[in-house]
Amino acid sequence: MRTAAAVLGRHARAPTVRGFYAYLESVARSILLIGGRVLQSRCLPSEDPSGHPGRRARGDAVRLEGKVALISGGARGMGAAEARLFAGQGAAVVIGDVLEEEGRRVEAEIVEAGGRALFVRLDVTIEADWTRAVAETVDRFGALNVLVNNAAILRTEAVLETTEETWDSVMSVNAKGVFLGTKAAIPEMRRAGGGSIVNISSGAGITGSRQSAAYHASKGAVRIFTKAAAVQYAPENIRVNSVHPGPIDTDMLAMSDPAGGTRLTEPGREVPLGRPGRPEEVAYGVLYLASDESSYVTGSELVIDGGRTAQ
Repeated sequence: MRTAAAVLGRHARAPTVRGFYAYLESVARSILLIGGRVLQSRCLPSEDPSGHPGRRARGDAVRLEGKVALISGGARGMGAAEARLFAGQGAAVVIGDVLEEEGRRVEAEIVEAGGRALFVRLDVTIEADWTRAVAETVDRFGALNVLVNNAAILRTEAVLETTEETWDSVMSVNAKGVFLGTKAAIPEMRRAGGGSIVNISSGAGITGSRQSAAYHASKGAVRIFTKAAAVQYAPENIRVNSVHPGPIDTDMLAMSDPAGGTRLTEPGREVPLGRPGRPEEVAYGVLYLASDESSYVTGSELVIDGGRTAQ
């Protein structure tokens, strides 16, 4: 690949003052062309021909090289997609979940594809579980650079149908779990000189609907907690951002909408793109926030919802 210096050398002799502006235009055009090629070769991910998100195609940029990531709720759905993608982009991945069989299966898939992975049993509502998960992460891989607070549960009852037990269980997993994970990760990120925490909220954390009172409240809590943590730990180079998916084709969506598709057509809440999202489409957004590409991004909200909250 030619360097910018080589291009300048090629144009070093501007024949006359008359051709000066044409000369400058030619140089600028050449430098922009070379710069674009460099950016494309270094920054943009290419897909593995096999279609496996945990494998890198030859020549692919490695966006998480040298980083260690802990993902709660990593055994299935969006968490599993994030784990596979992160591993394919060079990270060592720790999959935390209460679903041991599924979690170990994801671990095995990543290792088989040539990545580094570890499954740890993690109940996000228990502080001791978080302490142990972080310790096992550091013991195995030497550091903790990225935390994805992905674990969540969904209940669809409206306010009058929501029991105190339902409210407490949803808030415990979805909001308290994010708090405990963030609290456990920050000391190790300090030792590493910084880090990135990505909290999976929801479009339900931004707008309301006719159902899911506790879920809306819990995801709204995640949204605001993210901003508080971002401000508090920015001086230590610890970035905290939230991701807000819309309806994503996962087991959680299937369980919440057994009739199929009704949540995508609720009046005033239709998805403009006309379909549920795929877990991998969310995972790529999380990858951006986990990587150094987003080094000036903290306290922000990344909405990945097919246009639903734009209405």
